[in-house]
Amino acid sequence: MWIGLDCSAEITLARQWLEGVIEITSFPTIASALESVSVAMPAGRSKVGGDHGGATPPLSCPDVILLATDRPGRWTTDDALRLSLAWPLAPLFAVASSLADGRRRSGPPFPGVEEIAWHDLPGRLIRWFSDLDSGYPGSLGLPTTARREDRFLEAPLFSAADHPLRPAVTVVARRPLDLDGLADLLAAAGYPIFTRTLGRPGLEGLAGLVVWDAERIEGGDLEWLRMLAANSPGTAVVILESFPRGDTLTAALWAGAAAVLSRPVGLETLVGTLDRLARRP
Repeated sequence: MWIGLDCSAEITLARQWLEGVIEITSFPTIASALESVSVAMPAGRSKVGGDHGGATPPLSCPDVILLATDRPGRWTTDDALRLSLAWPLAPLFAVASSLADGRRRSGPPFPGVEEIAWHDLPGRLIRWFSDLDSGYPGSLGLPTTARREDRFLEAPLFSAADHPLRPAVTVVARRPLDLDGLADLLAAAGYPIFTRTLGRPGLEGLAGLVVWDAERIEGGDLEWLRMLAANSPGTAVVILESFPRGDTLTAALWAGAAAVLSRPVGLETLVGTLDRLARRP
């Protein structure tokens, strides 16, 4: 369930990435969403597609509730309480734009609701639903008070035997330490490392998936992306940037990147993003 309007370019991008991957039911306000409480849920899972505006859709308990948070203060503790009372079993998350960066790093704005960065949302949700389909709870099912170590240990991503057909990845970073750490992270999640490169990715001899820790996207990097996309049109490049913003991310996508994530990147976000790209036609 998606609640709120797409009031910023970043929130709009996050919503567009989810469409076609998972089915979304949209409501402009919490009041319109609460009108669906008394409607019986149809057979099967509750990810029902379609944008119903203010109308009442056939939905009782969503798999997850997402609050579009384009600015700090968009939602209150009372809003979260009303939704939790209506759907006590549905995890509740806020999709935060760049305006919430500083607050998110210092802690959640109100108890019981975890904020997910707008650029991390598709990867985390795809990974979480994949875990649910496999019978795992997934770390997004943990309470917001769970420590980082708890989420790390609960994420069922470290058994390569569970994912024997994951594609090889080319790993690129500007610093040797970052290169080794990123390669170890991907290898732990079951991705074979095809090549490792310092600096920028080569224009040929790449795997079908490339993860590039660029630290900060600059003008020269965009030109390099354009040349890489022209030379290897079937290669999906995922860029890690320290502080992704809507304008820089859009520029990177236009230049040929498949996705831009924040650094340091979370394992669920990275694996979910790579799994989505590996399945694309």
